[in-house]
Amino acid sequence: MIRFELPSLGADMDEGTLLEWRVSPGERVARGQVVAVVDTSKAAVDVEIWQDGTVDELLVEPGQKIPVGTVMATLREPGDAEGPPVTRDVPAAVPEPVSSPPVRPVPSQAPPAESVIAAARHPVSPAARQRGRELEIDVEALQGTGAHGAVTIADVEHAARRASEEPVPDQVAAAQPPAAGERQAQMRRAIAAAMARAKREIPHYYLAEPVPMALALQWLSQRNAGLPISERILPAALLLKAVALSLARTPELNGFWRNERFEPAGAVNVGVAISLRGGGLVAPAIHDVADKPVAQLMKDLSDLVRRARAGSLRSSELSDATITVTNLGDRGVESVAGIIYPPQVALVGFGRIAERAWAQDGGLRVMPVVTASLAADHRVSDGHRGAVFLAALRDCLQRPEELDAGA
Repeated sequence: MIRFELPSLGADMDEGTLLEWRVSPGERVARGQVVAVVDTSKAAVDVEIWQDGTVDELLVEPGQKIPVGTVMATLREPGDAEGPPVTRDVPAAVPEPVSSPPVRPVPSQAPPAESVIAAARHPVSPAARQRGRELEIDVEALQGTGAHGAVTIADVEHAARRASEEPVPDQVAAAQPPAAGERQAQMRRAIAAAMARAKREIPHYYLAEPVPMALALQWLSQRNAGLPISERILPAALLLKAVALSLARTPELNGFWRNERFEPAGAVNVGVAISLRGGGLVAPAIHDVADKPVAQLMKDLSDLVRRARAGSLRSSELSDATITVTNLGDRGVESVAGIIYPPQVALVGFGRIAERAWAQDGGLRVMPVVTASLAADHRVSDGHRGAVFLAALRDCLQRPEELDAGA
């Protein structure tokens, strides 16, 4: 049996609200399929399943807020026979008598003993049981309308309406995302909590390096010549590719700190810090950046920014980043000293590309230069290794034609 749990969609997520299920019991699902939509403090996110199987039971009701790690559904693995429904938070079965005294006749007005036992065994979802306590409804006395006769939140609220003749907020309304103002406040609280924890727990060190960009910009100008605006490559895509390739020399910057040890990542999935129109930011990932040509990276980057600001990201994009890049050059800043996004162990920042006086070959010239910065975790690497990374990044950008290779 597969237990499908609410995944963590970032260090600043502790809980989420299920908005809707995209699957039903008995439905077959495939790896990568979107099975649910969950509202976080930042956006409504399409949550994917990462195993093939058949949906056995949905354990969470739409509108319910649950912590990360909560089992949302169970699935049968391919080849598993359909079994009895999973029972959750159900009173223990009535024990068998230890002796065999004569059975007394049951009065005709009392229900048969087996009916009492069956009633006690009606499955009740944890959410419905909690809602019953809140509304002072005896959930054991209700007739469930859910799968296999399970008592659901809707059953509890219907009973409460009948008992008090007071309307209960409609379940669909309860499943709506919060208003814009409340979401903004939630996002700021979540970001503040995550970054405060990261700064407190991660021993950061910082390095910065000015990188000449004349060759890279010249190559981009030639590459974009004659292309329509929608197909032109921006420096941001070139910088992402250079970061990914430079990590080959310093793999200890690409991975996660978990369970008091470093876990290296097999691929380079670069989280891109994206500012949202209403305020706040997200850092969804572009996958396998080292293997993609820059034209594809440009398309992926444009698509990611568009969907992030439209609130249509996928769970894999919010949970798979192995390193984060933040680029504030378009905001006019010279350099960035960022905070690492746990459980990652490094963050790369870029400022604006600006013309500076640059000494080269014994002479002085005007050079477009960008300041690349690195925030890294001292538990995993040190300043020497960080300097190796920045040197590799600088060297990559002096050979821009090599960055255009990809699988």
